[in-house]
Amino acid sequence: MNLPTTRAIPLPIARRMDDIESFHAMEIAREAYELARQGRSIIAINVGEPDFAAPAAVMDAADAAIRRGDTHYTVALGIAPLREAISAHYRRHYGLDIPAARIAVTAGASGAMLIAFGTLVNPGDEWLMPDPTYPCNRRFVSLYGGTTRLIPCGPAQNYQLTADLVARHWGPTTRGVMVATPSNPTGTTIAPAEMRAIHALVRARGGVLLVDEIYHGLTYERDADSAFINETSVLADTEEVIVVNSFSKYFNMTGWRLGWMVVPETHMKAVEKLAQNLFICPSTVAQHAALACFEPATLAVYEARRAQFACRRDYFVPALRELGFGIAGMPEGAFYVYADISKFASDSYKFCTDLLHATGVAITPGLDFGDVDAAKYVRLTYTVDIAQLREVIARLKRFLAQA
Repeated sequence: MNLPTTRAIPLPIARRMDDIESFHAMEIAREAYELARQGRSIIAINVGEPDFAAPAAVMDAADAAIRRGDTHYTVALGIAPLREAISAHYRRHYGLDIPAARIAVTAGASGAMLIAFGTLVNPGDEWLMPDPTYPCNRRFVSLYGGTTRLIPCGPAQNYQLTADLVARHWGPTTRGVMVATPSNPTGTTIAPAEMRAIHALVRARGGVLLVDEIYHGLTYERDADSAFINETSVLADTEEVIVVNSFSKYFNMTGWRLGWMVVPETHMKAVEKLAQNLFICPSTVAQHAALACFEPATLAVYEARRAQFACRRDYFVPALRELGFGIAGMPEGAFYVYADISKFASDSYKFCTDLLHATGVAITPGLDFGDVDAAKYVRLTYTVDIAQLREVIARLKRFLAQA
């Protein structure tokens, strides 16, 4: 049978894709991968991923789950033992009684964000976020027909929103505020008193506060022997908030794609329905593996690794400053340095690509994280060991001398 010849019609792409930009960190990563494939020596400090693999106990728990045949679907909110373990984690490290019934295990923190915004955002709703901020957050809002207003937050504000900034920028369609503490890309935190003021203002205006606590555990201004001693969760002050956390960063399980969220009881049914429809359930094997994260011996491994991150930070930041990078303050958490390169260049993307090709050092341009001053900032990570960080500094020094 001969079909009639017709003019090829391009397959349609949804209009929402016009508003979603490429993730520059991943573009740099792809270019770095190609150079490495060609035999170049690459030091990648552009992606927010710990260099540590999951501890042996986590690997063993995953292996045991596979051998038992625990590889089938679970309920959408996650297995009960893991939800209880997360609840116990809040009691042990924060002194908070967060019932397991308010905890949803998710397919990574990104899965939690998709569920959170899916339950909160109506078309036309506006959400306030700081500039700079993690780029995917505003993409999640736009997927549900909302808009994001980025509020400039510079060194004077520790790159974080304040209650005063939220009050000044709240508009007729504003429905929520999202903050992160510690923050990606800056590693800065929000003081508990300021967080309480932000939450009080948001609730007084009938809005929702969503807090990213993904980098909890990776803070460094605290006693070496006391995990989480200087960390305070927003959950200490209110139940009327949504908190997102992850097994990726402190728990070193990036590729396992496992996170969690804490929500008010009033929202749990909506969260469950959306989780069922979007993901069915989180990875079953990852859930069973994550149970080992909270064992005392495993926590000791994580604390030793946190101490290594602190040592890296304490070397890397002063070394970058000596080279002329502008760093407003010592990052308090995570593993990022947000650095002003205006002394060297006016185009952060070109600076990053030139640096990569000339030296093999991969870093991320500020273009990912906002609009204001993005061209004069870069994000570097200290997710490689001290020896490699010293090599990064040496390569940067040679590069800047030739620029």
